[in-house]
Amino acid sequence: MLFTADHDEPRRALQKFIAAEINPHVDEWEQAGIFPAHELFKKLGDLGFLGLNKPVEFGGQGLDYSYALMMAEELGAITCGGVPMAIGVQTDMATPALARFGSDEVRREFLAPAIAGDQVACIGVSEPGAGSDVASIKTHARSDGDDYVINGGKMWITNGTQADWICLLANTSDGPVHRNKSLICVPMKTRGVQVARKLDKLGMRSSDTAQIFFDNVRVPKRNRIGEEGQGFTYQMIQFQEERLWGAAACLKAHEFIINATIDYTRSRKAFGGSILDNQVVHFKLAEMQTEVELLRSLVYRAGEALVAGEDVTRLATMAKLKAGRLGRELTDACLQYWGGMGFTNETPVSRAYRDSRLTSIGGGADEVMLMVLCKMMGTLPGMKQKGNA
Repeated sequence: MLFTADHDEPRRALQKFIAAEINPHVDEWEQAGIFPAHELFKKLGDLGFLGLNKPVEFGGQGLDYSYALMMAEELGAITCGGVPMAIGVQTDMATPALARFGSDEVRREFLAPAIAGDQVACIGVSEPGAGSDVASIKTHARSDGDDYVINGGKMWITNGTQADWICLLANTSDGPVHRNKSLICVPMKTRGVQVARKLDKLGMRSSDTAQIFFDNVRVPKRNRIGEEGQGFTYQMIQFQEERLWGAAACLKAHEFIINATIDYTRSRKAFGGSILDNQVVHFKLAEMQTEVELLRSLVYRAGEALVAGEDVTRLATMAKLKAGRLGRELTDACLQYWGGMGFTNETPVSRAYRDSRLTSIGGGADEVMLMVLCKMMGTLPGMKQKGNA
Protein backbone atom coordinates (compact mmCIF):
# COMPACT_ATOMS: atom_id res chain seq x y z
CA MET A 1 0.00 0.00 0.00
CA LEU A 2 1.42 3.38 -1.01
CA PHE A 3 -0.24 5.51 1.68
CA THR A 4 -0.70 4.60 5.35
CA ALA A 5 -2.00 6.30 8.49
CA ASP A 6 1.41 7.98 8.79
CA HIS A 7 0.53 10.11 5.76
CA ASP A 8 -2.67 11.44 7.30
CA GLU A 9 -1.20 14.15 9.52
CA PRO A 10 1.02 15.81 6.86
CA ARG A 11 -1.84 15.47 4.35
CA ARG A 12 -4.24 17.32 6.66
CA ALA A 13 -1.61 19.97 7.42
CA LEU A 14 -1.06 20.59 3.73
CA GLN A 15 -4.79 20.74 3.03
CA LYS A 16 -5.18 23.32 5.80
CA PHE A 17 -2.27 25.36 4.45
CA ILE A 18 -3.67 25.38 0.90
CA ALA A 19 -7.09 26.48 2.12
CA ALA A 20 -5.70 29.28 4.30
CA GLU A 21 -2.53 30.49 2.57
CA ILE A 22 -2.91 29.75 -1.14
CA ASN A 23 -6.42 29.46 -2.53
CA PRO A 24 -7.68 32.80 -1.10
CA HIS A 25 -4.93 34.56 -3.12
CA VAL A 26 -4.99 32.60 -6.38
CA ASP A 27 -7.26 34.98 -8.28
CA GLU A 28 -5.04 37.93 -7.34
CA TRP A 29 -1.88 36.06 -8.39
CA GLU A 30 -3.46 34.97 -11.65
CA GLN A 31 -4.36 38.57 -12.42
CA ALA A 32 -0.85 39.76 -11.54
CA GLY A 33 0.80 37.04 -13.61
CA ILE A 34 3.07 36.08 -10.72
CA PHE A 35 2.92 34.91 -7.10
CA PRO A 36 5.32 35.75 -4.23
CA ALA A 37 7.51 32.64 -4.44
CA HIS A 38 9.94 33.58 -1.68
CA GLU A 39 7.17 34.35 0.78
CA LEU A 40 5.14 31.23 -0.02
CA PHE A 41 8.12 28.88 -0.22
CA LYS A 42 9.42 30.08 3.14
CA LYS A 43 6.11 29.17 4.75
CA LEU A 44 6.18 25.75 3.08
CA GLY A 45 9.81 25.29 4.12
CA ASP A 46 9.03 26.14 7.74
CA LEU A 47 6.39 23.40 7.69
CA GLY A 48 8.86 20.90 6.21
CA PHE A 49 7.07 20.45 2.89
CA LEU A 50 9.97 21.38 0.59
CA GLY A 51 12.12 18.44 1.65
CA LEU A 52 9.84 15.56 2.55
CA ASN A 53 12.04 12.95 0.86
CA LYS A 54 15.32 14.88 1.02
CA PRO A 55 18.29 13.99 3.30
CA VAL A 56 17.91 15.02 6.94
CA GLU A 57 21.49 16.30 7.10
CA PHE A 58 20.48 19.10 4.71
CA GLY A 59 17.20 19.94 6.39
CA GLY A 60 14.94 17.35 4.78
CA GLN A 61 12.55 14.93 6.45
CA GLY A 62 14.28 11.79 5.15
CA LEU A 63 10.97 10.15 4.23
CA ASP A 64 10.37 7.93 1.22
CA TYR A 65 8.96 9.10 -2.10
CA SER A 66 5.37 8.25 -1.14
CA TYR A 67 5.27 11.44 0.93
CA ALA A 68 6.36 13.54 -2.05
CA LEU A 69 3.66 11.88 -4.14
CA MET A 70 1.08 12.58 -1.43
CA MET A 71 2.10 16.23 -1.53
CA ALA A 72 1.84 16.36 -5.33
CA GLU A 73 -1.69 14.95 -5.21
CA GLU A 74 -2.80 17.45 -2.56
CA LEU A 75 -1.33 20.38 -4.49
CA GLY A 76 -3.90 19.54 -7.15
CA ALA A 77 -6.48 21.10 -4.83
CA ILE A 78 -4.96 24.52 -5.50
CA THR A 79 -7.41 26.34 -7.77
CA CYS A 80 -4.89 27.01 -10.52
CA GLY A 81 -2.08 25.10 -12.20
CA GLY A 82 0.71 27.68 -11.97
CA VAL A 83 1.38 27.64 -8.24
CA PRO A 84 1.49 23.83 -7.89
CA MET A 85 3.83 23.65 -10.88
CA ALA A 86 6.17 26.21 -9.34
CA ILE A 87 6.27 24.29 -6.06
CA GLY A 88 6.89 21.07 -7.97
CA VAL A 89 9.87 22.64 -9.74
CA GLN A 90 11.40 23.35 -6.32
CA THR A 91 10.75 19.90 -4.86
CA ASP A 92 10.72 17.42 -7.73
CA MET A 93 12.39 18.96 -10.78
CA ALA A 94 15.32 21.19 -9.81
CA THR A 95 16.53 19.34 -6.71
CA PRO A 96 16.25 15.51 -7.04
CA ALA A 97 19.55 15.08 -8.90
CA LEU A 98 21.25 17.51 -6.52
CA ALA A 99 19.98 15.58 -3.50
CA ARG A 100 21.02 12.23 -4.98
CA PHE A 101 24.33 12.97 -6.71
CA GLY A 102 25.59 16.32 -5.39
CA SER A 103 28.63 16.65 -3.15
CA ASP A 104 28.07 17.62 0.47
CA GLU A 105 29.51 21.05 -0.29
CA VAL A 106 27.17 21.82 -3.16
CA ARG A 107 24.19 20.40 -1.26
CA ARG A 108 24.93 22.65 1.70
CA GLU A 109 25.13 25.67 -0.60
CA PHE A 110 22.08 25.02 -2.79
CA LEU A 111 19.92 22.16 -1.49
CA ALA A 112 19.70 23.19 2.16
CA PRO A 113 18.34 26.72 1.47
CA ALA A 114 15.93 25.31 -1.13
CA ILE A 115 14.55 22.87 1.46
CA ALA A 116 14.29 25.64 4.05
CA GLY A 117 12.47 27.90 1.60
CA ASP A 118 15.18 30.53 1.88
CA GLN A 119 15.98 30.25 -1.82
CA VAL A 120 13.90 29.62 -4.94
CA ALA A 121 15.21 27.16 -7.52
CA CYS A 122 14.54 26.66 -11.22
CA ILE A 123 15.58 24.02 -13.75
CA GLY A 124 17.33 24.97 -16.99
CA VAL A 125 17.07 22.26 -19.64
CA SER A 126 14.89 23.48 -22.54
CA GLU A 127 16.20 25.88 -25.16
CA PRO A 128 14.51 27.63 -28.11
CA GLY A 129 15.89 24.95 -30.43
CA ALA A 130 15.83 22.04 -28.00
CA GLY A 131 12.66 21.44 -26.04
CA SER A 132 11.86 17.76 -25.67
CA ASP A 133 15.03 16.86 -27.63
CA VAL A 134 17.32 17.27 -24.62
CA ALA A 135 20.36 15.77 -26.34
CA SER A 136 20.49 18.65 -28.83
CA ILE A 137 20.95 21.51 -26.33
CA LYS A 138 23.61 24.07 -27.32
CA THR A 139 24.39 25.84 -24.03
CA HIS A 140 28.08 25.19 -23.37
CA ALA A 141 30.18 25.29 -20.21
CA ARG A 142 33.84 25.59 -21.24
CA SER A 143 36.50 24.41 -18.83
CA ASP A 144 38.85 27.16 -17.63
CA GLY A 145 41.03 26.01 -14.75
CA ASP A 146 38.84 25.43 -11.72
CA ASP A 147 35.88 27.18 -13.37
CA TYR A 148 33.29 26.70 -16.09
CA VAL A 149 32.54 29.59 -18.42
CA ILE A 150 28.94 29.27 -19.60
CA ASN A 151 27.42 30.67 -22.79
CA GLY A 152 24.00 30.04 -24.26
CA GLY A 153 20.37 30.42 -23.32
CA LYS A 154 17.41 28.64 -21.78
CA MET A 155 13.70 29.00 -22.52
CA TRP A 156 10.41 28.36 -20.70
CA ILE A 157 12.05 28.44 -17.27
CA THR A 158 9.46 28.18 -14.48
CA ASN A 159 10.31 30.41 -11.47
CA GLY A 160 12.88 32.03 -13.73
CA THR A 161 12.32 35.67 -12.77
CA GLN A 162 12.36 34.97 -9.01
CA ALA A 163 14.90 32.14 -8.74
CA ASP A 164 18.06 32.40 -6.66
CA TRP A 165 19.78 29.58 -8.55
CA ILE A 166 19.27 27.39 -11.59
CA CYS A 167 20.02 23.70 -12.02
CA LEU A 168 21.55 24.08 -15.48
CA LEU A 169 22.15 21.37 -18.05
CA ALA A 170 25.06 22.33 -20.30
CA ASN A 171 27.55 20.69 -22.65
CA THR A 172 30.88 20.38 -20.86
CA SER A 173 32.73 18.66 -23.70
CA ASP A 174 32.46 17.99 -27.43
CA GLY A 175 31.94 14.25 -26.99
CA PRO A 176 28.86 12.11 -27.78
CA VAL A 177 25.66 14.02 -27.01
CA HIS A 178 24.52 11.60 -24.31
CA ARG A 179 27.87 11.71 -22.48
CA ASN A 180 29.00 15.33 -22.87
CA LYS A 181 26.59 17.10 -20.54
CA SER A 182 26.72 18.11 -16.90
CA LEU A 183 24.28 19.56 -14.38
CA ILE A 184 25.62 22.70 -12.73
CA CYS A 185 24.15 24.87 -9.97
CA VAL A 186 24.41 28.49 -11.11
CA PRO A 187 23.48 31.41 -8.82
CA MET A 188 21.20 33.72 -10.76
CA LYS A 189 23.02 36.82 -9.51
CA THR A 190 26.26 35.66 -11.17
CA ARG A 191 27.66 38.20 -13.59
CA GLY A 192 26.49 37.46 -17.14
CA VAL A 193 23.19 35.81 -16.19
CA GLN A 194 20.40 37.80 -17.81
CA VAL A 195 16.68 37.23 -17.39
CA ALA A 196 15.71 38.45 -20.84
CA ARG A 197 11.95 38.49 -20.44
CA LYS A 198 8.97 37.09 -18.60
CA LEU A 199 6.87 35.10 -21.06
CA ASP A 200 3.19 35.83 -21.68
CA LYS A 201 1.54 32.42 -21.56
CA LEU A 202 -1.81 30.90 -22.53
CA GLY A 203 -2.22 29.32 -19.10
CA MET A 204 -0.35 28.85 -15.82
CA ARG A 205 -0.75 32.61 -15.51
CA SER A 206 0.28 32.87 -11.84
CA SER A 207 3.62 31.20 -12.53
CA ASP A 208 6.48 33.35 -13.82
CA THR A 209 8.24 31.79 -16.81
CA ALA A 210 11.41 33.29 -18.22
CA GLN A 211 13.87 33.29 -21.07
CA ILE A 212 17.42 33.40 -19.72
CA PHE A 213 20.76 34.15 -21.40
CA PHE A 214 24.26 33.25 -20.21
CA ASP A 215 27.09 35.49 -21.41
CA ASN A 216 30.53 34.29 -20.22
CA VAL A 217 29.08 33.25 -16.87
CA ARG A 218 31.89 31.98 -14.66
CA VAL A 219 31.11 29.47 -11.91
CA PRO A 220 33.40 27.13 -9.96
CA LYS A 221 33.48 23.50 -11.05
CA ARG A 222 32.62 22.51 -7.50
CA ASN A 223 29.06 23.67 -8.37
CA ARG A 224 28.72 20.67 -10.70
CA ILE A 225 26.30 17.96 -9.60
CA GLY A 226 28.06 14.59 -9.54
CA GLU A 227 30.41 13.51 -12.30
CA GLU A 228 31.23 15.52 -15.39
CA GLY A 229 29.54 14.12 -18.49
CA GLN A 230 26.77 12.39 -16.53
CA GLY A 231 24.30 15.26 -16.72
CA PHE A 232 22.10 13.71 -19.39
CA THR A 233 21.79 10.52 -17.36
CA TYR A 234 21.08 12.45 -14.17
CA GLN A 235 18.45 14.51 -15.96
CA MET A 236 16.74 11.43 -17.37
CA ILE A 237 16.52 10.03 -13.83
CA GLN A 238 15.25 13.38 -12.58
CA PHE A 239 12.62 13.41 -15.34
CA GLN A 240 10.97 10.30 -13.92
CA GLU A 241 10.15 12.04 -10.66
CA GLU A 242 9.04 15.13 -12.58
CA ARG A 243 6.72 13.16 -14.82
CA LEU A 244 5.24 11.14 -11.98
CA TRP A 245 4.79 14.32 -9.95
CA GLY A 246 2.99 15.95 -12.88
CA ALA A 247 0.56 13.05 -13.21
CA ALA A 248 -0.17 12.99 -9.46
CA ALA A 249 -0.80 16.74 -9.38
CA CYS A 250 -3.55 16.31 -12.00
CA LEU A 251 -5.72 13.96 -9.95
CA LYS A 252 -7.48 16.33 -7.55
CA ALA A 253 -7.43 19.12 -10.12
CA HIS A 254 -9.41 16.92 -12.52
CA GLU A 255 -11.84 15.88 -9.80
CA PHE A 256 -12.40 19.51 -8.82
CA ILE A 257 -13.45 20.38 -12.37
CA ILE A 258 -15.75 17.36 -12.59
CA ASN A 259 -17.47 18.34 -9.34
CA ALA A 260 -17.68 22.01 -10.31
CA THR A 261 -19.26 20.98 -13.59
CA ILE A 262 -21.78 18.76 -11.81
CA ASP A 263 -22.80 21.67 -9.57
CA TYR A 264 -23.08 24.11 -12.48
CA THR A 265 -25.00 21.81 -14.83
CA ARG A 266 -27.37 20.80 -12.06
CA SER A 267 -28.35 24.44 -11.52
CA ARG A 268 -28.31 25.51 -15.17
CA LYS A 269 -31.67 25.03 -16.87
CA ALA A 270 -32.43 24.55 -20.56
CA PHE A 271 -35.45 23.13 -22.42
CA GLY A 272 -37.38 22.52 -19.24
CA GLY A 273 -34.74 20.70 -17.21
CA SER A 274 -31.21 20.88 -15.88
CA ILE A 275 -28.26 20.34 -18.21
CA LEU A 276 -27.12 17.54 -15.91
CA ASP A 277 -30.32 15.58 -16.57
CA ASN A 278 -29.21 14.98 -20.16
CA GLN A 279 -27.80 11.48 -20.42
CA VAL A 280 -24.90 12.59 -22.60
CA VAL A 281 -23.78 14.90 -19.77
CA HIS A 282 -24.06 12.68 -16.70
CA PHE A 283 -22.74 9.67 -18.61
CA LYS A 284 -19.71 11.66 -19.81
CA LEU A 285 -18.95 12.93 -16.33
CA ALA A 286 -19.16 9.38 -14.96
CA GLU A 287 -16.77 8.25 -17.68
CA MET A 288 -14.34 11.07 -16.85
CA GLN A 289 -14.40 10.20 -13.14
CA THR A 290 -13.60 6.60 -14.08
CA GLU A 291 -10.63 7.78 -16.14
CA VAL A 292 -9.34 9.81 -13.19
CA GLU A 293 -9.50 6.73 -10.96
CA LEU A 294 -7.64 4.68 -13.56
CA LEU A 295 -4.94 7.36 -13.70
CA ARG A 296 -4.75 7.36 -9.91
CA SER A 297 -4.21 3.60 -9.90
CA LEU A 298 -1.39 3.94 -12.42
CA VAL A 299 0.24 6.77 -10.44
CA TYR A 300 0.01 4.83 -7.17
CA ARG A 301 1.42 1.70 -8.80
CA ALA A 302 4.35 3.70 -10.18
CA GLY A 303 4.84 5.32 -6.79
CA GLU A 304 4.97 1.95 -5.05
CA ALA A 305 7.54 0.75 -7.57
CA LEU A 306 9.69 3.84 -7.07
CA VAL A 307 9.60 3.47 -3.29
CA ALA A 308 10.68 -0.16 -3.77
CA GLY A 309 13.69 1.02 -5.76
CA GLU A 310 12.46 -0.18 -9.14
CA ASP A 311 12.97 1.54 -12.49
CA VAL A 312 9.71 3.38 -13.14
CA THR A 313 10.56 4.82 -16.55
CA ARG A 314 7.79 2.86 -18.26
CA LEU A 315 5.06 3.52 -15.70
CA ALA A 316 5.97 7.18 -15.12
CA THR A 317 6.01 7.76 -18.87
CA MET A 318 2.59 6.15 -19.25
CA ALA A 319 1.20 8.15 -16.34
CA LYS A 320 2.49 11.43 -17.71
CA LEU A 321 1.13 10.64 -21.19
CA LYS A 322 -2.27 9.65 -19.82
CA ALA A 323 -2.48 12.67 -17.51
CA GLY A 324 -1.91 15.07 -20.40
CA ARG A 325 -4.37 13.37 -22.71
CA LEU A 326 -7.02 13.11 -20.00
CA GLY A 327 -6.58 16.76 -19.03
CA ARG A 328 -7.27 17.85 -22.58
CA GLU A 329 -10.32 15.64 -23.00
CA LEU A 330 -11.81 16.28 -19.59
CA THR A 331 -11.53 20.07 -19.54
CA ASP A 332 -12.76 20.33 -23.12
CA ALA A 333 -15.84 18.23 -22.34
CA CYS A 334 -16.60 20.07 -19.11
CA LEU A 335 -16.13 23.50 -20.68
CA GLN A 336 -18.72 22.54 -23.32
CA TYR A 337 -21.29 21.85 -20.60
CA TRP A 338 -20.72 25.29 -19.09
CA GLY A 339 -21.83 26.85 -22.37
CA GLY A 340 -21.08 30.52 -22.81
CA MET A 341 -19.90 30.87 -19.21
CA GLY A 342 -17.20 28.33 -19.93
CA PHE A 343 -15.73 30.72 -22.48
CA THR A 344 -15.25 33.45 -19.89
CA ASN A 345 -12.25 33.89 -17.62
CA GLU A 346 -14.41 34.07 -14.50
CA THR A 347 -15.08 30.33 -14.31
CA PRO A 348 -12.76 27.61 -12.96
CA VAL A 349 -13.28 25.43 -16.02
CA SER A 350 -11.76 27.98 -18.40
CA ARG A 351 -8.67 28.29 -16.20
CA ALA A 352 -8.35 24.52 -16.02
CA TYR A 353 -8.76 24.30 -19.80
CA ARG A 354 -5.81 26.65 -20.29
CA ASP A 355 -3.61 25.31 -17.52
CA SER A 356 -4.02 21.59 -18.22
CA ARG A 357 -2.80 21.96 -21.81
CA LEU A 358 0.80 22.24 -20.63
CA THR A 359 0.82 18.69 -19.23
CA SER A 360 1.08 17.29 -22.76
CA ILE A 361 4.06 19.56 -23.52
CA GLY A 362 6.21 20.25 -20.45
CA GLY A 363 8.60 17.63 -19.15
CA GLY A 364 8.55 15.87 -22.51
CA ALA A 365 5.78 16.16 -25.09
CA ASP A 366 3.25 13.38 -25.66
CA GLU A 367 5.13 12.36 -28.78
CA VAL A 368 8.34 11.92 -26.79
CA MET A 369 6.49 9.82 -24.21
CA LEU A 370 5.27 7.62 -27.05
CA MET A 371 8.79 7.36 -28.46
CA VAL A 372 10.10 6.26 -25.05
CA LEU A 373 7.37 3.63 -24.76
CA CYS A 374 7.88 2.38 -28.31
CA LYS A 375 11.60 2.08 -27.68
CA MET A 376 10.91 0.00 -24.58
CA MET A 377 8.47 -2.14 -26.57
CA GLY A 378 10.96 -2.62 -29.41
CA THR A 379 8.60 -1.11 -31.98
CA LEU A 380 10.46 2.11 -32.77
CA PRO A 381 11.53 2.09 -36.44
CA GLY A 382 15.12 1.03 -36.87
CA MET A 383 15.21 -1.06 -33.71
CA LYS A 384 15.61 -4.82 -33.66
CA GLN A 385 12.54 -6.83 -32.84
CA LYS A 386 12.25 -7.79 -29.18
CA GLY A 387 13.64 -11.26 -28.65
CA ASN A 388 15.79 -11.19 -31.80
CA ALA A 389 19.57 -11.39 -31.64
